[in-house]
Amino acid sequence: MTFKAEYIWIDGTEPTAKLRSKTKILADGAEPGIWGFDGSSTNQAEGHASDRVLKPVFQCPDPIRGGDDILVLCEVFHIDMTPHESNTRALLRPVAEQFAGQEPVFGIEQEYTFFDGQRPLGFPEGGFPAAQGGYYCGVGADEIFGREIVEKHLDHCLAAGLGISGINAEVMPGQWEFQVGPLSPLEVSDQMWVARWLLYRTAEEFGISATLDPKPVKGDWNGAGAHTNFSTKAMREGYEAIITACESLGEGSKPMDHVKHYGAGIDDRLTGPARDRPVERVQLRRLRPRRLGPHPVAGRAGPEGVHRGPPPQRQRRPVRGDPPHRGHLLHRAGEGRPGLSLATTARPGASAERRAPPAALGTLDGRRIKEWTRCPGRLLRGAGPCFNGSMAGYQYTTTGRCDLEPFWPSRQHHDFDRVCCRA
Repeated sequence: MTFKAEYIWIDGTEPTAKLRSKTKILADGAEPGIWGFDGSSTNQAEGHASDRVLKPVFQCPDPIRGGDDILVLCEVFHIDMTPHESNTRALLRPVAEQFAGQEPVFGIEQEYTFFDGQRPLGFPEGGFPAAQGGYYCGVGADEIFGREIVEKHLDHCLAAGLGISGINAEVMPGQWEFQVGPLSPLEVSDQMWVARWLLYRTAEEFGISATLDPKPVKGDWNGAGAHTNFSTKAMREGYEAIITACESLGEGSKPMDHVKHYGAGIDDRLTGPARDRPVERVQLRRLRPRRLGPHPVAGRAGPEGVHRGPPPQRQRRPVRGDPPHRGHLLHRAGEGRPGLSLATTARPGASAERRAPPAALGTLDGRRIKEWTRCPGRLLRGAGPCFNGSMAGYQYTTTGRCDLEPFWPSRQHHDFDRVCCRA
């Protein structure tokens, strides 16, 4: 007897890589081994020497074919077994190992848009739908488009054993999001790629395409991205590590050094009337009370989160299709510091004065608690990263938790390998 193994890899298309796959038939009990492909057809080789190698790095059940069939994510190598230039996962591997002691975890929120031919799903032919406002997390056939595809994709991800943690409708018609994590750098990157492949493959059965384009419709329509939530063990235990990372990554040219790796089309995503936040601004956002339970390790999971410490850092800049392995390369713990975040933006000549957070609610008197609750205040007053005083502050819930979350200006990201390695 035999079974099918679908080999999946990231090609060399620029500026945004694509997913490719092909099927190999294996005998029962056999492990998926090294395979080859024609790199000249995937922008990974010249025609006169086109052999390239696929090396399996992650596998899971194939929820579409079912049975004993599997999905196999691969890295791409040259025939001498050196990593191909498009193989950003190979860059992440040693960095993930180097910083494993900091116990970094990531949660990625992948936004995408369905298209029916040349128009977004839900857009009438030759025109536009009602203005944005009711589509986000909406319900009803007049506001929601493509739910049957989304639900089937979710079921496929769960059946494959992926660490998917939720789905929701997004701001523009036909736009959705799914979340993967919290997981370690290699795990979240690998599983995000497989989840993307399953998204395309699932939509294919409905005659619909899914795009990660950061600005699928020009004008005052929402873009799409991949918010990246991140924390280390030190960050989950105290705010100082978060602040240290933000200050470090706001130094010199680091902000724009990071932004340039966040994927093609980021300028469209971060500018215009429907931008997330200005590309030159980084903010600490004062959170609204989301729940009465403990805060999650990474991402924004429910009250079953595993600790009550500070929330993770959240990067909103990365563009929608940025490879996860590249993205995490950029997250390099403030160039070796114990905290870690994505790029921040410095304000020339700004003061480094800081109003440090209290260690715990129990150490404060009633007057001070009232002060922090009443007024957002500045957590970092003119520090290296440009924090917005109207956004930064503390807010105490009935659990006694103080919430702090860096708010990042964009959503998207393609090559998370590099961002993770940077961490």
